Amino acid sequence: MKTTISIKVRKCLLASICVLLFGMGTIRAQSHSYSTDDSMIALEGYSAVSYVEKGKAEPGKKAYKASYDGLTYYFVNQKQLKLFQNNPKKYQPQYGGWCAFAVSLGGKYRPNPESFRIVDGKLYLFTINPEGDFVKVWEKEGKSKHIAQANNNWQTMKKFKTFTP
Repeated sequence: MKTTISIKVRKCLLASICVLLFGMGTIRAQSHSYSTDDSMIALEGYSAVSYVEKGKAEPGKKAYKASYDGLTYYFVNQKQLKLFQNNPKKYQPQYGGWCAFAVSLGGKYRPNPESFRIVDGKLYLFTINPEGDFVKVWEKEGKSKHIAQANNNWQTMKKFKTFTP
């Protein structure tokens, strides 16, 4: 007994396989879930070292750049570039650079690179929107509580669930 599959069913199966294969490729390409656009420039070009070492947001320069984990980071000068190259994990923003307050609530919002806090040597970024400054709420409600919630959420939340303010 020979079983034949109709052309309509074959096309449907082929389309499903293509969707699955395309989807798997997309997941691999975005497995780190960083808050960046297609340019893959970290922190919108702000220097990760300036945040941590100087406590301020400073735009980096294209002349001083390094790649790490698929992203390009810019720095203010050669000294910062060397500091980063010697210990890139020290300067990476928490939660892939997503808004720390949003991650503590289980979501992902793109941050404003000028809204940040350094806590125990770690960089946390925040969204500012017309309804409020997320960093102020984060601090008022207790940054330790929100960091603990965000650390827990970051391990389990869907890596591709994003929100735009």
